[in-house]
Amino acid sequence: MREAAFVKQNKEKWIGFEKALTNNVKINPDDLASYYIQLTNDLSYAQTYYPDSKTLLYLNSLASRAHQKIYVTKRESKNKIISFWRDEFPLFFRQYHNTLLYAFLIFTSAVLIGVVSTLNDDSFIRLILGDYYVNMTIENIENGEPMAVYKSGSEIGSFLGITINNIRVAIIAFALGVIFSVGTIYVLFSNGIMLGAFITFFYNYGILEKTSTVWLHGTIEISVIVIAGCAGLVMGNSFLFPKTYSRRIAFMKGAKDGLKIVVSTIPFFIIAGFIEGFITRYGEQMPWFIAYGIILVSLFLIVYYYIVYPILLHKAQSIKLANLDNS
Repeated sequence: MREAAFVKQNKEKWIGFEKALTNNVKINPDDLASYYIQLTNDLSYAQTYYPDSKTLLYLNSLASRAHQKIYVTKRESKNKIISFWRDEFPLFFRQYHNTLLYAFLIFTSAVLIGVVSTLNDDSFIRLILGDYYVNMTIENIENGEPMAVYKSGSEIGSFLGITINNIRVAIIAFALGVIFSVGTIYVLFSNGIMLGAFITFFYNYGILEKTSTVWLHGTIEISVIVIAGCAGLVMGNSFLFPKTYSRRIAFMKGAKDGLKIVVSTIPFFIIAGFIEGFITRYGEQMPWFIAYGIILVSLFLIVYYYIVYPILLHKAQSIKLANLDNS
């Protein structure tokens, strides 16, 4: 990117930040840290591509002043983890809502393919889920316990094993994005087809309502796999569509951003693992309003944290920056 274009792209942000520092405007420490991170990223870029330029001198000066202010107003490190999930990540993730939508559309398209294929081909379910799982499930259905598989094993053992496996799947979905996003698309597509085939399998046996037991943990589990797929697309697309950056710089940024998205999913996978290990096994005996309550709360938690809350936080920050510019 030419220096003039770089300055034009970031000028308003720098000026707003400089006004805040010059006029001693009181800034929330978390917001100040976020602005400082953006500034140091710009400084690093200028050091690489515009050495000995006035832009570099200006950013060095601004970063130095920001550094001093941060160390005057910094919070204790114990609050950094809280501020990451409460402020930093949701604000950061707002820019990738379109990518999340693409991941969701890929996944739902695969689910529909799994549904249609299973409805029209009895052998498809065995191709996707395997003979062992299908035979075991049919046997459980005939014994009147279609969800018996979720009752096996100890609660703690199931919780740990399921959580670790889910995190592994998320990391794979992200890591395979390095293959120009194709690997991530494959993971989303294969998991979507499996889900569609699984649901239709139970529909064919006339016990579709039993799948509500699976959705106790599956609501979060499936949602977060889609979000991990979003992380893989962020990394892969950064190389395919570098915009004004070099492919190397764009890919490094995409990989860092994608990893941050994956890290955000870990608490949700722990919640899903806990539900599957300790609650799902009692799903068939659970009153319907409790089961559906857990499902709806899980869905609300995902939609609010990854979609609604980032939009609200972004609007609040835009208003705050506008006030800084007008001060």
